[in-house]
Amino acid sequence: MEQAITLQSREAIPELLRRAREARELIIDMAAAPTGCHIGGSLSVIDLLIGAYAKRGHEAESLIVLSKGHAAAALYAALYVNGILAENPALGYGRAGSLYTGHPNHKLPGIPFATGSLGHGIAYGAGWSLAQRLKGTDGISIVIGGDGELQEGLCWETAQIVQAQSLTNFIYVVDCNGGQNDGYVQDISPIRSLRERFEAFGFAVREIDGHQFDQILSALEPDHQRPVAVLAHTVKGKGVSALEGNPEAHYAKIPEKLARRWKGSLP
Repeated sequence: MEQAITLQSREAIPELLRRAREARELIIDMAAAPTGCHIGGSLSVIDLLIGAYAKRGHEAESLIVLSKGHAAAALYAALYVNGILAENPALGYGRAGSLYTGHPNHKLPGIPFATGSLGHGIAYGAGWSLAQRLKGTDGISIVIGGDGELQEGLCWETAQIVQAQSLTNFIYVVDCNGGQNDGYVQDISPIRSLRERFEAFGFAVREIDGHQFDQILSALEPDHQRPVAVLAHTVKGKGVSALEGNPEAHYAKIPEKLARRWKGSLP
């Protein structure tokens, strides 16, 4: 288990890269578990999760929520490499009686809400931000969702509430990997002018490379005048060349031999 520490500066990037590689190995191991896992979206979002927990995971008043809960393998891996989970999640993932279920299990440390019904995480985060403001704390909420998830109306209803309540301690990160369960987002329900949509809801919009830790760490700062939407451009299946950019990599159960090969090929 890693020691839980705060990593906020550029000097921390080599350590974050090391953690990211370890986390990708864990995700691949979970894809080789009895049930498999949502490997494509887990590999795309893992850098965002590691950055969020490294930056804000130590703050008792702050909240990090993975709204795209099907990427639970990434969440468990990020919690482990950031020192929040004590046991290797890949050892129990997908096995009978294990707490490491296919969607985030709130009985585990570091997971305040069970997410899985898409769109709910953003509402949890908005409620948390409002509660912290009413309590007079400096706590913020960081919600990490997906671009396919934005087809859920609850996301936009919550964005309206965030604007109406002027929740400047709210950061919504969109894992823009371009894929969803049935294919490419652009082929199923294109989300055009995403920056303009969030700006219309009163958000400060930041577009970043979701695999570059210097950009991730900088983006996870509140604006203090407006809520923040981070459009993090990522690659589905990032790190495994056979999966990168392939919407068919949404979910997989792989043999252990292939898992060993993929882990050995990680950059």
